[in-house]
Amino acid sequence: MPEGLVCWKCGAALDALPQPLSRRAECPSCRAELHVCRLCRHYDPAKAKQCREPVAEDVKDKTRANFCDWFQPKAGAYATPAKTTGARAELDALFGGDTGHAAEPDSARRALDDLFGGNND
Repeated sequence: MPEGLVCWKCGAALDALPQPLSRRAECPSCRAELHVCRLCRHYDPAKAKQCREPVAEDVKDKTRANFCDWFQPKAGAYATPAKTTGARAELDALFGGDTGHAAEPDSARRALDDLFGGNND
């Protein structure tokens, strides 16, 4: 068992669960299924089928229990808000800060009018 195994959904510790995880194993905290792609060391959203194991069968729902024989739980499968916030900060630093994706519709309209020269009301 990987040291510090936590639930992929809520981050609760899974040290008390018997290993290897059965197909029906659930998180004692949030009741999420645990024999899922999101908790597997082969899970990789950047890969085809989101799996690094080339001979594994395609699993459509990565958050539901499955019968994959390649399943190996990994520590660190829980994506904390801090991790996603950090990634956002890195992107903002790389591309020059906030891209304005949350801009008000009126300001977006003004920016388009400025870009294409005029108001088409």
